Amino acid sequence: MKPVLLARCLAAPLFSLTAACVLAQTQGVSANEVLVGSISDLSGPVAGYGKDVRNGLQMRVAEINEKGGIHGRKLRLLVEDNAYDPKRSVLAAQKLVNQDKVFAVVGTFGTVHTLAAMQVQFPKNVFNLFPMALSRDMYEPLHKLKYAMISSYFDQVRAVVPKLYRSSNARKACVLFQDDDYGHEVVKGAEAGLQLAGTEVAERTSFKRGATDFSSQVARLKAANCDFVVMGTLIRETVGAIAEARKLDYAPTFLAASSAYTDLIPRLGGKAMDGFYAATTAQHPYLDDASEPIRVWANRYQARFKEAPTVFSVYGYTMIDLMGRALEKAGTALDTDSFARAMEGLSDVPGDIFGNPPMRFSPTQHLGSDKVRLSQLQNGRWKVVLDYDQMN
Repeated sequence: MKPVLLARCLAAPLFSLTAACVLAQTQGVSANEVLVGSISDLSGPVAGYGKDVRNGLQMRVAEINEKGGIHGRKLRLLVEDNAYDPKRSVLAAQKLVNQDKVFAVVGTFGTVHTLAAMQVQFPKNVFNLFPMALSRDMYEPLHKLKYAMISSYFDQVRAVVPKLYRSSNARKACVLFQDDDYGHEVVKGAEAGLQLAGTEVAERTSFKRGATDFSSQVARLKAANCDFVVMGTLIRETVGAIAEARKLDYAPTFLAASSAYTDLIPRLGGKAMDGFYAATTAQHPYLDDASEPIRVWANRYQARFKEAPTVFSVYGYTMIDLMGRALEKAGTALDTDSFARAMEGLSDVPGDIFGNPPMRFSPTQHLGSDKVRLSQLQNGRWKVVLDYDQMN
């Protein structure tokens, strides 16, 4: 602290010392505002995900601010577009951390992107909260500044594979995956899950990021008689591979991690996508959902953004809600230490209207929940087929 500021602080009353002098040392925190950043794909290959996360973040921020903020501080959200380019993620992090001086970065999209951004954030004591990057690196090893919300791709796939493999009476399991960190994480989860089912991966076939032709990979899976295929795919890769399989009259059980749990799959692929399985936690918020709380929320979202919400909108909304709980718990004297203690003290976050499981953080656990459930596309809509308590 500068000498002049230190002198003023020492001369100030106790309340002023707490409210002004502590805040003077904490980036992104003032007496009436907390500055929050986010890095997402708004113009690249997964912009369909990124803009919905952004909208969900904005919706919960607006709700909190409309009620006066938290302890008199409103949230201000700054969102940077990385176009799903790791180099742009670094530039975005540098801007948010060094120029805008945010307190935390929330919901960064992509594992490689988040890992790169954390290298910029952590030297400046900027939190990395609830990234849309479901790698174990997001919460392991334990770090004061990093917290994740839902289970990793590895844990998701490992959990759902044994139950589905057995129930589908499969005989030969294979994997189709994007040749990058994300795809390899799915493969490892498949290997672990199949081991629990008493079998192993019989065939592996991969593709490069950005691929649009999956004819050779699908032909290889069919020739190998694979009747159970775990997919390390995103949106267009999922649609492309399954569409190719339908053309070849090839109908194995297709399963992916939550990265492919999106309404874009049936919207782009149509009826051919029916039967596809994906791991998930929160459910897609249909505007006419049977659950009144979800239906009301979804219609409120549509009124605000002039488009229907998706599960990624829900994720963004939940991220800010969790951060808000920690800000409330941290109290008026908000700084890095008080927020970290508050995050680690969120030991009883209840399940929510969207189907997210109860979450619990602690000094030794920075992952909110490792629970997962399984959904299937039926008549163009996602339906839960195995809930949390049915996964064991």
